Formats: sequence, structure tokens, C-alpha cells
Amino acid sequence: MRKERRLTRQADFAMVRRKGRSWADGLLVLLARRNSLDVTRFGFSVGKRTGNAVVRNRTKRRLREIVRDLPVQEGWDLVLIARKDAASVDYHGLSRSSTVLLRRAGILVTSGRSVPRSSKVK
Repeated sequence: MRKERRLTRQADFAMVRRKGRSWADGLLVLLARRNSLDVTRFGFSVGKRTGNAVVRNRTKRRLREIVRDLPVQEGWDLVLIARKDAASVDYHGLSRSSTVLLRRAGILVTSGRSVPRSSKVK
């Protein structure tokens, strides 16, 4: 994943956590916040509860590969947090989970025009 598409600073993660919205299922938590850039940036968090360093790094590699191929809207900061059970699921299970969460958030580009929930007029 290219550097401009990654969230690396702790302040960026904190801003998404503090001001963003969240969606969750049994494997992942998605935090999303609009940014003022023309690119969507991704951050990944896999805690020690998930397993040892090998397991955590494998989970992060899988998540990076999954989001690399997903058609997401530009202009978002997204953080995917792996829950404990994410380490025991195969690639396809993680892929299904992340796709469902991005679709629920309205960030996944589908065959129609999708409107993100955070930008809807109330």
C-alpha cells in the first residue's frame, strides 16, 4: 500500500477515533471520518489479545491486501480494528467482514451512486 494511502500518525488515528463514526461485527470494527484530501487513507490496529507478533502481522497483511482491491470512495480516513476472533478466520472471512462493514458505512462504491451516511442532509 502506497504511503499516501496509509494512516501513520498517532494523532490521525486519535482524530478518527474521537470524531468518526463506527460500525462493527464479530471480527472487525470500522472507524470512518471524512478528510479534506483527495485520497482515502487506511489504518490498521491489531491488539496483543489477538495473538503473538506473527499472528498480528499476518492479520494486518491480510487486511491491507483486502482493502487494496476494494472500490472505496475517496476522501476518507478509515481505521480497521481486528477483534480477537479475526486471527482464527481465513482470508475470505476477513474479506466478507470488511466488505459488509464498508457497505454498511456507505463508503464502498457500488454499481449505483452511494451516499455516505455522514454526509446525508438531516
